[in-house]
Amino acid sequence: MTKEKFKILLVEDDPNLSLVLADYLEMLGYEISTCFNGEEGLMAFMKGKFDLCIFDVMMPKKDGFTLAEDIRKKDKNIPIIFLTAKSFKEDRIKGFQSGCDDYITKPFSTEELNYRIQAILRRTSSPRQDKPSEDSTIFTFGIFTFDSVNMVLRSPGKEQHLTRKEAELLKVLCLNKNQLLTRENALKSVWGDDDYFIGRSMDVFITKLRKYLKDDPKVSIGNVHGTGFKFIIEE
Repeated sequence: MTKEKFKILLVEDDPNLSLVLADYLEMLGYEISTCFNGEEGLMAFMKGKFDLCIFDVMMPKKDGFTLAEDIRKKDKNIPIIFLTAKSFKEDRIKGFQSGCDDYITKPFSTEELNYRIQAILRRTSSPRQDKPSEDSTIFTFGIFTFDSVNMVLRSPGKEQHLTRKEAELLKVLCLNKNQLLTRENALKSVWGDDDYFIGRSMDVFITKLRKYLKDDPKVSIGNVHGTGFKFIIEE
């Protein structure tokens, strides 16, 4: 992985820890922009272009969870890692609900942070030049080709015609492949509302999509308990 190509936004209110992390990551070849509170972090994100964000959770002016939620409104795909002294299960769940990709509890080693960054960037950035956009209409994964406009899922010797909601939901999954897709984002993207009863309906559509995709064991829709889904494409 050519780390010099990757830009990281680090938002940490402890100046000593921020300096240590920034120096270490720059030594490894990453380009680091540092901020010391959530409001500064949001402004920096809006002005710049980043490949990954690292946020402390407990920060003045805007905490890490709120910062992640604000950033997810602008960019659903940017990887986010939380750093926190909190280790309760409820806090980890809240972190993933806010849209993070990983959650590291303090104290941690810089080597562990680097390995987690590498794992996320490998997963999310290896197909950078081919990453689908909102305007994409044809998606290929595993043995499948999905035509979202004509609502057709094709595989060798088979053609599955989808309903409109099935097609819209599969497109959202494709746009977020190998990343956490929260139930709230899925519901609002496809149904425009995250109502509880609509959520139960979405689960039926997820079950149908899993049935359509069962011919390729390297393609699956995984559950992230209490949080959402991951459309997993094994390389």
